[in-house]
Amino acid sequence: MTTQHTFDATDPGMPAGPRTGTSRALFERANKSLAGGVSSSSRITSTGPHPYPLYIERGAGAHIWDADGNEYVDFLISYGSAVLGHADPALARVLGGVLATGTMFGTCNLPEIELAEQIQKMVPCADLVRYANSGSEAIQGAVRAARGFTGRSRILKFEGHYHGWTDVLAISNRPTAAEVGPYDAPSALPHSPGIPAGVVDDVVVCPWNDPAALRAVLDAHRDEIAAVICEPIVANNACTMPDPGFLETLREECTRRGLVLVFDEVCTGFRTGPGGAQSLFGVVPDLAVYSKALGGGLPIAAFAGRADIMGEVAANRVKHGGTYNGSPLCATAALAALTRLADPAVTERIDSAGRRIMEAVRRAAHDHRVPCAVQGVGAMFQVVFTADGSPTRQYRDTLALDQRRYDAFRHALLVRGIHVNAYGLACWFVSAAVTDEDVEATCAAIDEAFATIR
Repeated sequence: MTTQHTFDATDPGMPAGPRTGTSRALFERANKSLAGGVSSSSRITSTGPHPYPLYIERGAGAHIWDADGNEYVDFLISYGSAVLGHADPALARVLGGVLATGTMFGTCNLPEIELAEQIQKMVPCADLVRYANSGSEAIQGAVRAARGFTGRSRILKFEGHYHGWTDVLAISNRPTAAEVGPYDAPSALPHSPGIPAGVVDDVVVCPWNDPAALRAVLDAHRDEIAAVICEPIVANNACTMPDPGFLETLREECTRRGLVLVFDEVCTGFRTGPGGAQSLFGVVPDLAVYSKALGGGLPIAAFAGRADIMGEVAANRVKHGGTYNGSPLCATAALAALTRLADPAVTERIDSAGRRIMEAVRRAAHDHRVPCAVQGVGAMFQVVFTADGSPTRQYRDTLALDQRRYDAFRHALLVRGIHVNAYGLACWFVSAAVTDEDVEATCAAIDEAFATIR
């Protein structure tokens, strides 16, 4: 693998990095027309020490090139969406046919049926499927279906779990240490100004990985809760894993109490294996939500689940719509992506590449005596700099992470042509396009990066 960079040593606080003057100029231009210069709040800090995002012009396989011509091996992959890699030739071929015949009509179409049938084959809980255009939209659909089915309105979510930016569950995503409240009764806090108090009141917050706390919260809100929702692997808490048996406890408690269990598989779906997290852990929810890898890089999402719950949507008693839902363009892309990901050899190769990189982190941390943990699974993981090198178990553990070390590590990788998420509570995502050469170059860069960390 060859990466090409021009370098910029103007920031006295960090080592020289790729020269990104064109990205800076584009950001200055964007600020005159786009709110904040960006189209998503998560894009504001993607060049480490520089106060502007990185502008990417093209990609091929596991590689991307920025506006200054710098080349990187990409482990952001559009926050996990480009699971097949960038500009995948097979995906381009099938999309070419759709572009020639019409991308959407606002009517029913054959690809949406074929895609739903493929999801049914892959997802254990998927008796019926409905489409949306983003994970946030699909979460709204699943929550409405659960409320409509149970006749109750409150939702139990776990502290720090992220379920989209829309009001319905944008609660207690990132509370500060001063805001979290008591451990056994975490505060329900809006993620942003503009979220009404009534929405906040409908969300009950619980610690993750604590069966006793879970049962106590459920007992305290008996006959109020419609659903319990979680990220099975907490992608937005640095890939915090479920403790052994905790997902089984969730399943048992929801079954016993007549609650709808919802898995937010926006990040884990189809990436951690053909059946996603529910197959990986052997725990089947009542509803599950998908996006990211589902579309292979195009905007599509879905919620799927038990026939009796989804039957309320099917009968049009629980309303759900969307002009772009299941468009021929996006459904065709998703069908092509899932056909590839249905092959266990593809997801096993992704997992194997990721585990090699995870092991390189552990080895480098040991060799350079830097306490940290690498947590998650091969397809999605994160490096966390804890005081004693232990992994995180709950959101409150992340409040003590050494963000300065993560920033230094991330920038040292960028200097060496490895592009990962700038945010320490997010994930590395591995694409099917990563080659052995890419993995070897990444492992070498990791060792060099750890040598710079103080």
